[in-house]
Amino acid sequence: MTSAAEFPAVAARLRAILEPYGDRLIWDASPSGDAKLERSPGGHPWDYIAGIRVGKTYVSYYLMPVYAIPELLAGMSPELHKRMQGKACFNFTRIDEPLFAELTELTATGIERFRDWQPPERKR
Repeated sequence: MTSAAEFPAVAARLRAILEPYGDRLIWDASPSGDAKLERSPGGHPWDYIAGIRVGKTYVSYYLMPVYAIPELLAGMSPELHKRMQGKACFNFTRIDEPLFAELTELTATGIERFRDWQPPERKR
């Protein structure tokens, strides 16, 4: 059985997936383990790229490119899909290297595709 005591290590491992993008995007990390990548600070909600949140029962990894570009999920394994909650959130209670390797690839592809993506215009 996993415990919340493992969550800092899980958050640190998930952070390692995002750290390579900190030189191209705005990286904001807190001592709690929460972190986020954005295109610009405090801008449009679509400027949020990815993030990590340490909760009471799991560590969440948010990846907005999979919400904006759902075809990114086409080749996702059933194991990683089981970790999804909603359209852009993956929850973990322990380090799972095979899933984190897949998430690393999904993140790389997603950030690359999301770079030039623009939200659809809202109809009024």
